[in-house]
Amino acid sequence: MIKSMTGFGRARELLNGREITVEIRAVNHRYYEFSSRLPRSLTFTEERLKSLLQGRISRGKVEVSVTVQNITAAAEVITANKEVINGYVSALREIKDEFSLTDDLSLSAVMRLPDAFTVVKADTDEEQLWSDLRAVAEKALESFLKMRETEGERMREDILSRLKTIEGNVSFVEERSPIIVESYRKRLYERMREVLSDTGIDENRILLEAGIFSEKTAVDEETVRLRSHIAQFREMLESSEPIGRKLDFLVQEMNRETNTIGSKVQDIEVTKIVVDQKSEIEKIREQIQNIE
Repeated sequence: MIKSMTGFGRARELLNGREITVEIRAVNHRYYEFSSRLPRSLTFTEERLKSLLQGRISRGKVEVSVTVQNITAAAEVITANKEVINGYVSALREIKDEFSLTDDLSLSAVMRLPDAFTVVKADTDEEQLWSDLRAVAEKALESFLKMRETEGERMREDILSRLKTIEGNVSFVEERSPIIVESYRKRLYERMREVLSDTGIDENRILLEAGIFSEKTAVDEETVRLRSHIAQFREMLESSEPIGRKLDFLVQEMNRETNTIGSKVQDIEVTKIVVDQKSEIEKIREQIQNIE
């Protein structure tokens, strides 16, 4: 099954107190190119994500975006500096008695005391976090690949339809070519006999030369190669391997054979076919630019 190089996949999961969201998007590119948008706390996962995707994606410019929101997982640990608080309370009560002050010391007042509390970033189990992130990334990847396959199937059907049209064009050229060659040979023979009528050259020699020259307008080899390319194209479209570059080569060869037919055959009907065929080949070429 062929796959498009463009695609999008998204997954969101709540794991171990964290809501993790992963988005994967890709556009056409000659090779595999990876980029990421990660929180600073997840930069250690970048190479792992790159390897995870590279194992399933061979071509395309791929971008991965990750967001993590702590729901119940502790991001910070707050501890009370009891010795500091005790010192503040003792000092305040001492001046209260000395200066006859009202005792309005409260919890909210203690919270505002400098250095009464320490806020420390909670330790993160990186392996656990990576395990959770990987699980979400794999779901996003499956969604991404499914979209690629769906688009690839649409492209496959379109290409097969165009190959059928090209095949019909080849059949037309094959049927008309002998008629064109024979007509050309007769015209050439008559022209040569007219020009060489006074030279005394043997008529059989003229006939032979006319036949040889007219054979140069035959396109049997080109149509045979075109049919071979079409057969190879169809076979490759059923492959599960990346085939974009191989198909690009076949399109070039099909275009070359079509150009040769156009240059060899000076016939208005075949010329129309050649123009139509080049248009179909160009549309196929545009499609395969997006095939992995």
